[in-house]
Amino acid sequence: MLNVVLYQPEIPPNTGNIIRLCANTGTRLHLVGPMGFVLDDARLRRAGLDYAELTEVSLYRDWSDWLEQNREMRLWGFSTHGRHQHTEADFRKDDGLLFGPETRGLPGEILSMLGPRVLRLPMKRTSRSLNLSNSVAIGLYEALRQLEFTGLS
Repeated sequence: MLNVVLYQPEIPPNTGNIIRLCANTGTRLHLVGPMGFVLDDARLRRAGLDYAELTEVSLYRDWSDWLEQNREMRLWGFSTHGRHQHTEADFRKDDGLLFGPETRGLPGEILSMLGPRVLRLPMKRTSRSLNLSNSVAIGLYEALRQLEFTGLS
């Protein structure tokens, strides 16, 4: 099962949309704090509807906590600083797709840790970034495509 890892998400509707995406694709969701909202935020519930009950959502106090509990997971980071397009990755079934907070992206120390496993989504050079939930959907569906949409119809 693939994993989506959100590092310090800030905007409730984005996380709600991602909960719904994970529920519909059979993907685990990891939320790494501190977050810019509380999980019972009405905006989060509205965007995620009742899908949180249909997917596995794990919460972590901070990045160290996540690392401690997920030592074996191979991570692919998504960043505008990536040198490889998302289609160049060779995704495996238990990989994690890591996304940073909406206003800052992934910090340099995490990008350095990932080395060549930092991916970018193609866009115009004059653009800053895509919406977080859109980026997760693009990256996740590429990984699912490579895995032949196993378990999905």
